[in-house]
Amino acid sequence: MSTKTHKEPASVLEWLKAQSESTINQVLEELLRRPAVADQVGKLVQRAVKTKGQMDKNVEAVLHMLNLPSRSDLDKLRTKLDALHGTLVNLNMKLDRILAAQEQRKKRPASH
Repeated sequence: MSTKTHKEPASVLEWLKAQSESTINQVLEELLRRPAVADQVGKLVQRAVKTKGQMDKNVEAVLHMLNLPSRSDLDKLRTKLDALHGTLVNLNMKLDRILAAQEQRKKRPASH
């Protein structure tokens, strides 16, 4: 019997959760259909994006004052590392060609 008592509250809670989600979705849909509400939500999103941009700038300034790298500093470093990696790969390929050419030169005089 104890298993039924554990299942009943869980199913009731699940039912309540589903009902509340459905009701919340309906209320939000009704609100967003109103032009004034949709306009205010749009303005709110614009202000949030602007605030996030200001926060990002402030955090970057604080990190700079603390002599710590910011995300943009790390992105610049990653770009430089990628370029350096490409250069090293090219250098490695050229060195392999030079070594292969030297190996062929060593083999030619031995065959004469």
